Amino acid sequence: MRATLCLLAALLGAASAQWDPNVVDGRSAMVHLFEWKWSDIAAECERFLAPKGYGGVQVSPPNEYLAITTSNRPWWERYQPVSYRIISRSGDETAFTDMVNRCNNVGVRIYVDAVINHMSATQGGLSGVGGSNPTAYNYPDVPYGQNDFHYPPCSITNYNDATNVRNCELSGLQDLNDGSEYVRGKIADYMNSLINIGVAGFRIDAAKHMWPDNLALIYGALNDLNSNYFGSGKRPLIFQEVIDPGTEAVKKTEYIGMGRVCEFTYGSSLSNCFRRNNQMKWLVNFGEEWGMVNGNNALVFIDNHDNQRGHGGGGNVLTFQEPRLYKMAVAFMLAWPFGYPRVMSSYEFSSSDDGPPQDSSNNIISPTINSDDSCARPWVCEHRWRQIYNMVGFRNVAGTTAMANWWDNGNYQIAFSRGNVGFIAINNEASADLKQTLQTGLPGGTYCDVISGNVNGNSCTGSTITVNSDGTAYIEILTSADDGMVAIHTGAKIG
Repeated sequence: MRATLCLLAALLGAASAQWDPNVVDGRSAMVHLFEWKWSDIAAECERFLAPKGYGGVQVSPPNEYLAITTSNRPWWERYQPVSYRIISRSGDETAFTDMVNRCNNVGVRIYVDAVINHMSATQGGLSGVGGSNPTAYNYPDVPYGQNDFHYPPCSITNYNDATNVRNCELSGLQDLNDGSEYVRGKIADYMNSLINIGVAGFRIDAAKHMWPDNLALIYGALNDLNSNYFGSGKRPLIFQEVIDPGTEAVKKTEYIGMGRVCEFTYGSSLSNCFRRNNQMKWLVNFGEEWGMVNGNNALVFIDNHDNQRGHGGGGNVLTFQEPRLYKMAVAFMLAWPFGYPRVMSSYEFSSSDDGPPQDSSNNIISPTINSDDSCARPWVCEHRWRQIYNMVGFRNVAGTTAMANWWDNGNYQIAFSRGNVGFIAINNEASADLKQTLQTGLPGGTYCDVISGNVNGNSCTGSTITVNSDGTAYIEILTSADDGMVAIHTGAKIG
């Protein structure tokens, strides 16, 4: 009994730091560079992410997976592991290590998408991208055999049965037996190899389909972060994919004792408001009262690589395909003091299966950067949109200050400050212009509206807003404006 209590105490102690994103001081948001190559991420950390204040990058799964040989290799092949060797279309272990080192050297952290619930579906004679040759329930490069899976297999058919959800196969993906000490050890070894390289944490794919107690044992077996970058005693950030619509057996609250959860309610609720299906005046208490976990337990986002394609948590979310509303929703997320935010960075797709931009040999094509810092299509690169990266800067300046000076028109116009350091106003009315003198909470002076422009010395490339000595300012947002919001902060004070 005493040994059990000691083990529990050790696990809880280890988990106590697994909510911390481990970013450098003054940074407070990550970006998901979906399907980027490691060399391109390294360059992006140095040339853009660090200068613009991004704290970290979620990267695609780095381990070997099944090569789905089609004319356009689908993105989801990366979620069909065949080994834990670091080899993928994004690069090999040398390129991955170089990326982690270069990003850490400029203060940008790397978070790995860890696919640990399952291995691939039936192989049909296909090989891994690194040359592995698995067969059904047999992965010699790990190695895993039939006894390491929930076998004989069953399919998930009943989301009101937690055992069915956690012990059966999702879409034919061969479900690992997370109750096995051997399996947990192999998973921990893989994750520890990445920690030793220098990653800062993990997104746990399909955490909903693993037993929380078994995940706690895996997390408890993880090493502290690489002290060369993080100092001693730091634990990896854990954020878990638990899609919880509130009507199923598996609940997100079962996982918050071990780290953060990906809060799907956040993006769907905001998308509903910005589509004018729910008045934005109600956002005054946006957070737990809307059915979300506590903000300290939440990883928040507007969309992700799954639900922007209409699955994996629902398709009723705003994406880059509705750019004006999307920018407004992301701006609200980055201004609102709740959760740890993740910005999505996408590529164009015509079908939900489409892989990243690739050449005739199925090699991923590097993004091309335009003169205005945006990406040339088909890369979308929302993280390079001025309205988004400048709001990352806003969030960094706002820090931990509380929301204050809330105002709304009783409908779809809102405004609020972050203490006395930042202020945002949003007009999402269909036809009513916003023309109000509002309390910004900021010191008097002239500020650059970071939505419409950038600070350039003592001037602004966009509009300016004058704050009076009493903190008030005249705010005007026409419904015909390119952007439905304005934002100012003390880091953008130009006079």
